[in-house]
Amino acid sequence: MDFHAVVCAFFLPLLLELSHAEQVKFVDCGSVAGNVIQVDINPCPTQPCQLHKGQSYAVNVTFTSATDSQTSKAVVHGVIAGVPVPFPIPNDDGCKSGIECPIQKQITYSYVNELPVKAEYPSIKLVVEWELGDDSGKDLFCIKFPVQIVS
Repeated sequence: MDFHAVVCAFFLPLLLELSHAEQVKFVDCGSVAGNVIQVDINPCPTQPCQLHKGQSYAVNVTFTSATDSQTSKAVVHGVIAGVPVPFPIPNDDGCKSGIECPIQKQITYSYVNELPVKAEYPSIKLVVEWELGDDSGKDLFCIKFPVQIVS
């Protein structure tokens, strides 16, 4: 197998997978230490994203940092009737979610994490609020996007 065939065999499935990611409409809710460029969720063919119980969704937030930071930590809430309810994610460490730390000012990063939807969650429309904080507690990004949990 020649080099080009190896490259195609490895990267083509990855590119096809990324092509299924959908850009999501979001609201910035207080990104004081960064600037969000784009939010993608895979799969999310319609908006608001329909999240099926028992499945996981890849969330990719592209942002530019406005500060230097040694660490980053994510916090996710489902906002139901104005009340934020903790939404656990598998890994809250942004430095283990696609970001190479230390984070540097004026560099663009691609934060990637999983959003698992447990089977016991109610079928409901809600807003997901996703924050990634720097080592001083300021939000590198804070985004809100609507979703609907379905069976």
